[in-house]
Amino acid sequence: MLSFGAILERLGGSLGEAPALIHGDMVVSWADYARRTAALAAAFVAAGAGPGDKVAHLMRNSPAYLETTGAAFRARMVHVNVNYRYTAEELCYILDNSDAAVVVFDAEFADAMDSIRARLPLVKLWLQVGGTPTGWAQSYDAVADSGATLPPQAHRFGDQLFIYTGGTTGYPKGVMWEHGALWTLLGGGAPLPGMPPAESLDAHVATTLALPQRRKLLAMPPLMHGSAFLLSIYVLACGGAVITSPAKSFEAADALALAARHNPDTAVIVGDAFARPILRALDAGEGSLGAMMMMISSGTMWSPEVKAGLIRHNPGLMCLDAFGSSEGLGYGASISTAAAPDAPTRFMHDPNTLVLDEDNRPIEPGSGRSGRVARTGLIPLGYYKDPAKSAATFVEIDGRRFTIPGDWATVDPDGAIILLGRGSQCINSGGEKIFPEEVEEALKTHAAVEDALVFGVADEKWGQAVTAVVELTAPAEEAALIAHVKTALAAYKAPKRVHVVAKVPRAPNGKADYAAARALAA
Repeated sequence: MLSFGAILERLGGSLGEAPALIHGDMVVSWADYARRTAALAAAFVAAGAGPGDKVAHLMRNSPAYLETTGAAFRARMVHVNVNYRYTAEELCYILDNSDAAVVVFDAEFADAMDSIRARLPLVKLWLQVGGTPTGWAQSYDAVADSGATLPPQAHRFGDQLFIYTGGTTGYPKGVMWEHGALWTLLGGGAPLPGMPPAESLDAHVATTLALPQRRKLLAMPPLMHGSAFLLSIYVLACGGAVITSPAKSFEAADALALAARHNPDTAVIVGDAFARPILRALDAGEGSLGAMMMMISSGTMWSPEVKAGLIRHNPGLMCLDAFGSSEGLGYGASISTAAAPDAPTRFMHDPNTLVLDEDNRPIEPGSGRSGRVARTGLIPLGYYKDPAKSAATFVEIDGRRFTIPGDWATVDPDGAIILLGRGSQCINSGGEKIFPEEVEEALKTHAAVEDALVFGVADEKWGQAVTAVVELTAPAEEAALIAHVKTALAAYKAPKRVHVVAKVPRAPNGKADYAAARALAA
């Protein structure tokens, strides 16, 4: 079992001029990636940071993000993702909570950093990407191109990276992952899915160098979120290339242009928020997926009819719905291919994934009962500096640690998991539990609905009234939308009210913003 830092150190410049990072017209070769990450890592160490110290990434998608990550890994330091949409006060919370020792930030955030830096005494080095930094920060490119080197490090399985959650249930929390656990869960360097992983660092490097063709990943969501970030570092550790867009927000036409230009074999999205616009562009003849073999989504529901539409345009495409979260990977996977393009989303899984009842006992397959999804085996160490919340999410049951972040599901007779949704968003209407995600999916099967979010609103009669905001592509009456849901779900699950909005509120990574949706409805 290996660490990302050890792999990147060993691969170094051995891949020469092969692309490591592609960003619009910019290409960073593996030779340049090795040189720049070594110089950055040396600067981190020269500033007084060392193994276990935190490197905050306050950047939009760019080569600088993954170069900073590679430098942190090579110096055995800890990646910290920072949401660039946060206010200065929220940014200060993340940098303080993470004990950041190095902060790398885009020039557009220089004023925000200047306003809070006096309150962050642990920061030893500020690096500004782009623009002309003032005296308290150094130029990122000047440091990266300094030619400094870093001696080999004693990398370990237990070297860490953090993934800060979105803060939908309070302040963001830093999930502590070990490199070796993530490397193994993501595939362990196996040349193809289902093949055995590399047995040693030497074996992995030899296999990587011998490959006639290496992976190319089109990363559409922001790298500051786990879905794109984790797949990107894995592809880099497999000697491949990561493709990102210079655009500040996702555009389907831009994504398809990148696919046509660079021919990635894999793309990562986050559910329908990315997939529906791509499908609409394809239907309009505005591009193609090329020879793409796999599209991976995680973090939110992905509608079967949208998967089927994508496969219609590329019959060789595999749509992989990966059931995971910041707090755990590998809960299960649902795969759609041309053999059954619109099959229902059913997550198959290994024995380390269970669905537990309120007594923490496994739900019997086919019983119709619902429970919380739990995962054991390779899981995070917990939340950084938050033992109480760690104890609530990372639970010991019969001598084994489980991660139970709050997703509810049922279990089909064959053991497949049918995901209901996150318990924190569950609606209690008239004494019935209703999971917003299944109502959202029912709404999105209506021909006029582009996107939808569902939530509970306080109601004297029902306790909570099921309420929806929808984004339409054509006129549709509220009564017709409610009636449509009743054709797919029990009548009590149908919305009592449906509000049409110009744009359903979502974060840049496609995840639902329920607070903003409630505000729109109000």
